[in-house]
Amino acid sequence: MVPGELVIFLPPAKDQLMGAPVKLTVSQGQPVKLNCSVEGMEEPEIQWVKDGAVVQSVDQVYIPVSEQHWIGFLSLKSVERSDAGRYWCQVEDGGEMETSQPVWLTVEGVPFFTVEPKDLAVPPNAPFQLSCEAVGPPEPVTIVWWRGGTKVGGPAPSPSVLNVTGEHTVFSCEAHNLKGLASSRPATVRLQALPAAPFNITVTKLSSSNASVAWTPGADGRALLQSCTVQVTQAPGGWEVLAVVVPVPPFTCLLRDLAPATNYSLRVRCANALGPSPYADWVPFRTKGLAPASAPQNLHAIRTDSGLILEWEEVIPEGPLEGPLGPYKLSWVQDNGTQGELTVEGTRANLTGWDPQKDLTVRVCISNAVGCGPWSQPLVVSSHDHAGEQGPPHSRTSWVPVVLGVLTALVTAAALALILLRKRRKETRFGQAFDSVMARGEPAVHFRAARSFNRERPERIEATLDSLGISDELKDKLEDVLIPEQQFTLGRMLGKGFGSVREAQLKQEDGSFVKVAVKMLKADIIASSDIEEFLREAACMKEFDHPHVAKLVGVSLRSRAKGRLPIPMVILPFMKHGDLHAFLLASRIGENPFNLPLQTLVRFMVDIACGMEYLSSRNFIHRDLAARNCMLAEDMTVCVADFGLSRKVYSGDYYRQGCASKLPVKWLALESLADNLYTVHSDVWAFGVTMWEIMTRGQTPYAGIENAEIYNYLIGGNRLKQPPECIEDIYELMYQCWSADPKQRPSFTCLRMELESILGHLSVLSTSQDPLYINLERAEEPAEGGPLELPGGDQAGSGAGAGSGAGAVGGTPSDYRYILSPGGLAERPRQEEQQPESPVSEAQRLLERAGEEGWEEREKIPL
Repeated sequence: MVPGELVIFLPPAKDQLMGAPVKLTVSQGQPVKLNCSVEGMEEPEIQWVKDGAVVQSVDQVYIPVSEQHWIGFLSLKSVERSDAGRYWCQVEDGGEMETSQPVWLTVEGVPFFTVEPKDLAVPPNAPFQLSCEAVGPPEPVTIVWWRGGTKVGGPAPSPSVLNVTGEHTVFSCEAHNLKGLASSRPATVRLQALPAAPFNITVTKLSSSNASVAWTPGADGRALLQSCTVQVTQAPGGWEVLAVVVPVPPFTCLLRDLAPATNYSLRVRCANALGPSPYADWVPFRTKGLAPASAPQNLHAIRTDSGLILEWEEVIPEGPLEGPLGPYKLSWVQDNGTQGELTVEGTRANLTGWDPQKDLTVRVCISNAVGCGPWSQPLVVSSHDHAGEQGPPHSRTSWVPVVLGVLTALVTAAALALILLRKRRKETRFGQAFDSVMARGEPAVHFRAARSFNRERPERIEATLDSLGISDELKDKLEDVLIPEQQFTLGRMLGKGFGSVREAQLKQEDGSFVKVAVKMLKADIIASSDIEEFLREAACMKEFDHPHVAKLVGVSLRSRAKGRLPIPMVILPFMKHGDLHAFLLASRIGENPFNLPLQTLVRFMVDIACGMEYLSSRNFIHRDLAARNCMLAEDMTVCVADFGLSRKVYSGDYYRQGCASKLPVKWLALESLADNLYTVHSDVWAFGVTMWEIMTRGQTPYAGIENAEIYNYLIGGNRLKQPPECIEDIYELMYQCWSADPKQRPSFTCLRMELESILGHLSVLSTSQDPLYINLERAEEPAEGGPLELPGGDQAGSGAGAGSGAGAVGGTPSDYRYILSPGGLAERPRQEEQQPESPVSEAQRLLERAGEEGWEEREKIPL
């Protein structure tokens, strides 16, 4: 037998592994061989097991002694501490596992460190502790401490703690047992000091009131830097304007509320636990001047044979502006959707290229080096106006078109009466009677049925989820939100598209009714795949429960005749004020444009960020975030809606589009355009575009750039430009959302917090402005299916386009009236005098909330 080798002879027993419990102690580095014997089996598959896990070592040998007697060997050539444990062998016999008696293997050696002293940085003369722990076997283990080359104290049992007063030196420990000793790593203890002054101080992103500061920290004195102080004065040596203390990292600071066009200087110092560093040298900088504060006045138009001449009064400079005034910017838009912008030197412009047959809306502003000032009041040039007429649409109406219109109507009515008198055609429920041919002075009776009829009522298939042909997974998700068709009554049409959206009254359990919106597929949709895709959005919305995310009310099925699939219907909350994009558009180019305070726009962004933060926390990727897919609730809060393209991520953090589909190209991130890759980071990109839509009051992003050109435009480093009235802080957040590296984009939590901070810094609206309020007294309801008049004279259209897949649908605010100023309605309605005055608290609560109706088809192309 080889020294250190273990051979286990097991007593014979039929069909059993043999062996007796053994405890074996071996020195580290020695060889060990374990064996077990199997009798009563032919060619058994012997497995070695250590502490419950099968040993994967290749040093295993099986030797036959006879046909039904085998011996298995496990060789450990040089044992280590990790080889110590409990071993046994096992073999399967007739479906049952036979096991041998275990062997306990103990490996002895010099002590093994489980805790070693660590490097430290400590304040001068401050007490600190060092720890050291080692284990055998064999036990016991004692610890001896060394400071430099000097032994500290006598042996102590493991574990050991050394108490020292702050000093700069090197410590180590030794562990002793019967097999020898082991030395730990050396631990260097350094004394902490004050940090060094920061350097590379730069001032970036200057505006008229803000400045961003960045710097590189100096040596931290071997103590973590806790904060930095930015001191700002007017010119070097002047009085202190402000001192901002910021936690670090990052080593940046945003200075707010600075005076425009003013010379400043700043310096920075940082502090650790011992105290602050010296200040760095002064760094001078100058804030930018203001953009023009006045809008051009007296904008008017003169129609000529060659085009349209626009004139306005010259703007007089006011306040600390940045550079000279000029040029003027002129923006125009027409009913047919065409729009353009001109840069003009002087106060006169000749506008060509517009369609005289369409109404034209024109605005003008003055710009300087900082940006564009406020826009003038819109001038609407009607297609029926004579040359030189100006002012709001239809403010002056010529009597000639009126007379011609009345005469045309009378002639048309007379012609229709004669035709109807000749035909004497009578329509019935079942068809048309009386032909237009007269026979012998009497009408010839002729009947043509409108459609075929059957005395028996057509059979209707049972409207169940099983009859739709959808997947079992989708049926399970929708089973508990299925609402019987008899529980609601369909009302007027709100919109059409891929399907339709209708108003409805849903009966509650207590017998009361609540207004909802019912979204349904077209009746000629017969493919189960279309129904599956339509109901998948409902299943997606079912999981949501957040005030800023549209929530599902339920689904229902509309029965049809036998042989035809039921029509699926998704029941959604009724949203009085429609989608955000239509409201923003109406505030800018509606028939009666009105001013939206900056606080209101930022509040819209905060609501959307809250909703997207909730969706991302539940691993949902929206993939179609845009202003058109955000709905305005009754209290004018914004809800994220339209989940037709959303996906839930069950594994990993991304979703890859596998087939061609219609996608919102101008809202897609770079990685989505390039690789069809969608993550929460690509939703952040779309949120940045949505912020831009809000700040521009509904303008189309990348105007003038074709969808097919967007990718090359973005990959070249181009991004959406800063809107004229957008403050620096908001545009900086937008720009961060459009980082080419998805990981560098902020999270929705960060975006929400930053936007809430900006909202908190904005000043309260001037009390001199007339408040915007909503009169809660219910007005007269319109007739079924009839149009409603909006405050500006707009007729109510669809609350939502069914083809857009909105998650919540808006109806016309028939019981709401808006009063807006300044820059709002040119003339308040006369009914204002008859309405009760809204309470002050209600006016203040709704000051930053307003809503309009409408829906815009999304701009999508197949990728």
